[in-house]
Amino acid sequence: MAAYGLYTHIASNKFRSMVLLAGLFVLFYVLVYAGALVAEVVIDSDATVNYYLAAAARDLMMAFPYATAAAALWIVIAYFFHQSIIDAVTGGETVTRQEQPRLYNLLENLCISRGIPMPKLKVMQSDALNAFATGLNRRQYAITVTSGLLNALNDQEIEAVLGHELTHIRNGDVQMMVVAVIIAGVVGFFGELFFRAFTNFGYYGGGSWSSSSHSSSSSSDGDRKSSGGGAIVIIIIAVVLIVLAWLLSQLVKLALSRSRELLADAGSVELTKNPDAMISALRKIENRGELPGATSAVMELCVDNPREGFADLFATHPSVDARVQALVKYAGGHDPGPLALPSEAEEPDDRAPPEAGRTPPPVPSGPWSDARDPADASHGASHGPWGDPPPGPWGRH
Repeated sequence: MAAYGLYTHIASNKFRSMVLLAGLFVLFYVLVYAGALVAEVVIDSDATVNYYLAAAARDLMMAFPYATAAAALWIVIAYFFHQSIIDAVTGGETVTRQEQPRLYNLLENLCISRGIPMPKLKVMQSDALNAFATGLNRRQYAITVTSGLLNALNDQEIEAVLGHELTHIRNGDVQMMVVAVIIAGVVGFFGELFFRAFTNFGYYGGGSWSSSSHSSSSSSDGDRKSSGGGAIVIIIIAVVLIVLAWLLSQLVKLALSRSRELLADAGSVELTKNPDAMISALRKIENRGELPGATSAVMELCVDNPREGFADLFATHPSVDARVQALVKYAGGHDPGPLALPSEAEEPDDRAPPEAGRTPPPVPSGPWSDARDPADASHGASHGPWGDPPPGPWGRH
């Protein structure tokens, strides 16, 4: 399982990354065209639909070099600063061997065993159980784990999670996922910008539409269809284009094959030779990986994404059950079923009064203790070498 389709998967990731980057420019041009439509309506609200469409096309051609430069600039910014942006969202902080010797040594041993360059290590303070890898080249690769994961998993399970993230780096999944985050971010940002501008225009400049429609009320119905009505149609087209671009940017995650998680699980087993550790790690992480405040784009980078899509159609990760069953079937692991964390176990309260009708358990006694067994209290028997001797052949009754 670990090697099946691996090289094809890596080559496919590189090809799809290039396609998605090209698609980013196309979506950006769509947004620019929609903005040009809105601008033409603002300039002249009494033109025809054909006029608006032609004028917006001319505006797009004029803005084409600037739009291309803006999209390229966004990619450059994301290339160099995407890790800082993700750290700002998640609160991840780089740690050294002195700060996290346990975590650092586990990752270093895995890297040395396979000759993999050591990525940066980051820890985010969160009770959630999750981890993710980021970076677009060897100098940028980083693995971030939550403090909750460090506290809840043992060394073998943490090693399995680190092996999972290292496999994402080796397979080229990280580049693919970061590109998807970039696309969703740029389209979402400019889409929201246009919507805010349109809303403000409707609030402050809506009177121009109403006045134009009022002034044209004395004209014929045919004139209204060819003038004021055209502005409304164009605004609807612009809104539809913006919504379509946003939807396409969100559907980019469908290009993230869910098989990448199965391959990463298998790669972890290949690195650690311990399928049971990967299985138990997944069972502990199951339904405990939600990162408060993290965007959906960041959650798609994680080892487990509890945010499922509609009817699991848009889910970016296979279910934990499916991943565990694959490891059991192909790697020979054993499934313990859902696991409870030690912190979730019920701890008895020693201060609670005993239930009615029940005798409290005897207090353990030692050689220097004066404690008496409640059952022997009525006989005056005491315990220990310096107490009264118990009945026997040399004792006194």
